[in-house]
Amino acid sequence: MSNNVRSKAVTQGVQRAPNRAMLRAVGFQDQDFTKPIVGLANGYSTITPCNMGLNDLAKRAEAGIKEAGAMPQMFGTITVSDGISMGTEGMKYSLVSREVIADAIETACNGQSMDGVLAIGGCDKNMPGAMIAIARMNIPAIFVYGGTIKPGHYNGQDLTVVSAFEAVGQYSAGKIDEAELTAVERNACPGAGSCGGMFTANTMSSAFEAMGMSLPYSSTMAAEDAEKADSAEKSAFVLVEAIRNQLLPKQILTRQAFENAIAVIMAVGGSTNAVLHLLAIAHSIGVELSLDDFETIRGKVPVLCDLKPSGKYVATDLHRAGGIPQVMKILLTHGLLHGDALTITGQTIAEVLADIPEEPSKDQDVIHSWDNPIYTQGHLAILKGNLATEGAVAKITGVKKPQITGPARVFESEEACLKAILDGQIKAGDVIVVRYEGPKGGPGMREMLAPTSAIIGAGLGDAVGLITDGRFSGGTYGMVVGHVAPEAAVGGTIALVKEGDTITIDATARSLNLEISEAELEQRRASWQAKEPNYTTGVLAKYAKLVSSSSVGAVTD
Repeated sequence: MSNNVRSKAVTQGVQRAPNRAMLRAVGFQDQDFTKPIVGLANGYSTITPCNMGLNDLAKRAEAGIKEAGAMPQMFGTITVSDGISMGTEGMKYSLVSREVIADAIETACNGQSMDGVLAIGGCDKNMPGAMIAIARMNIPAIFVYGGTIKPGHYNGQDLTVVSAFEAVGQYSAGKIDEAELTAVERNACPGAGSCGGMFTANTMSSAFEAMGMSLPYSSTMAAEDAEKADSAEKSAFVLVEAIRNQLLPKQILTRQAFENAIAVIMAVGGSTNAVLHLLAIAHSIGVELSLDDFETIRGKVPVLCDLKPSGKYVATDLHRAGGIPQVMKILLTHGLLHGDALTITGQTIAEVLADIPEEPSKDQDVIHSWDNPIYTQGHLAILKGNLATEGAVAKITGVKKPQITGPARVFESEEACLKAILDGQIKAGDVIVVRYEGPKGGPGMREMLAPTSAIIGAGLGDAVGLITDGRFSGGTYGMVVGHVAPEAAVGGTIALVKEGDTITIDATARSLNLEISEAELEQRRASWQAKEPNYTTGVLAKYAKLVSSSSVGAVTD
C-alpha cells in the first residue's frame, strides 16, 4: 500500500487506540487496520424511482470492496426528485441539492480520513454533486450510476416522464381527453431508474463514462437489469486497485477529459444542464473551462444519436445499439476524442475502445454513422447579445424556425407563465420571458419543464420562443433559451424587458437581443432596483448569498 494512503494513521501506535476502538465497533478486526478505508456514498432513497434501487447496488459494491481487500464505510447522501418537484416551489431546492451532496460527501470522506470513495447516485444532481466533491478532495474515486428506467408503454408508444408533462399541455389544448391523460400518467414510469431519455441524468452518466470516471457501458444500463449490479461490484474492485496505485482524479479529470465529455454530449444530444454541471466540476478540479469551449466543440461534432426528447429512442435502446463506447469510438476514429486521456481503470480511452467497431451496427438506427448524422453540428449552442452578455444556452437542433422575432410576454415566475399558457393566452410568434428564476433570484434556478411541455402539448413548439434565467429539464426541446446571464436578480438585461418589447432569438447567428436603443436600455438600467430576496433564512438564503453566475457553473465556493 502506498505511503500516501491516509488511513495508515489508524496503525500509528498508542495515540490511535481510541480511533481503533471506534472502528472495532463497526466491524474492524486486527487485520483490517492496515487496509484502505473506502467511503461508499450511497444516494439510496424512496423519494424517487431514480434512487430507489441504489441500496442493492451499494450492498454489491460493499461486498466487492471487502473482497478486494479494503474496508468500506457506507454513508448516505440526499436527493431531490426533479420530476416530482417540477413546477412547484420545491424545485428551487434541486440545484441547491447539488451543493449539499458535494458538501456532504466531502465532509464525510475528509472527516473520516477515507482513502477513496465510491459514489452511487441516480437523480440528476447526484452525479455532478458527487463529482464536485471528488474533484475537491482528489482522493481515488469512481462513480456508479444507478441506471436508467425502462420505457413505459401505451397505445404502441414508448413513454417517459416527459410524456406526462406534454400530455397536460395536450389536455389543456383539447387534443386529448382526461381518460387519455390519466392513461399516459399511469404508464409513463414503470419502475426503478432515472428518466429514460437523454435527459440530464443519462447525459451526466454518459459524460462521466466519457471522462473515464465510470466503467464502460455503465452509463446506459437499466437500473433493474442484473448487469447493473455486476458493474457496481466490478467498480469496487477497480477503485481499490486505483487506491493501491494512487490514481487520483486530477490525473483523470484533465482538460482533455472535459473536452471528451463535451464531444460525447453533443453526439448523443444531451441536456443543457450538462453545460452548468461541467463548468462547476471544472472549477472544483482547477481546469479552465468556459461557455465558449462548448461552442467551439459544437461546431466540430455532429449529433449521431436519435434519442428523446426530440428523437425516437430511449437510453436502453442506445445501450443495445452499443452504448457510449460505440459513440466514443466513432468520435475517436474521426479525431474528436483525446485517446490518450486516462481512465479510472488505468487504461487510456484508446485502450478501452480498442475492440469497439469503428462503425455502428447496420441493424439498428439509434446510433447513426459518421456519414449519416442526425445533424451535422452539435445541438447545444451558446447565444450572446445584449440580453445575455455573459451567455445563454439553447438546444437548436430540430427547431424548424431557427430565428424568431416577436413581442415579449413577461412573467416574474414559472407559475405565472404556466397559467398563461394553459389559459390560452400565448399566441404563435410570442417570445415568453420568465425571469427572477436564476441562481440568486429564485433562488435555485428552477427548471421550466412544465411551461415548455405545455407549449409542446399545445402545438406551439415551433411557433413560440421562451427565454429564462432559470434552467430547462433535459426533457425540454423547442425554441427555448435558458441560463440567461447576467440574471434578473443582479440587474441583467432580462430584468429590464417590458411587456411588448421586441426580442430576437437567432439560433443560426447564436444571438439573443432586446430590440431597443442603447440609450433606452441604459435609462432602464439606471432606474432598475433590486428585489427583496425571496428567502432570508435557511439553505435557500445561504445559497443565494454564495452562488455565482450560471455562466461559470453556479458554484458556491
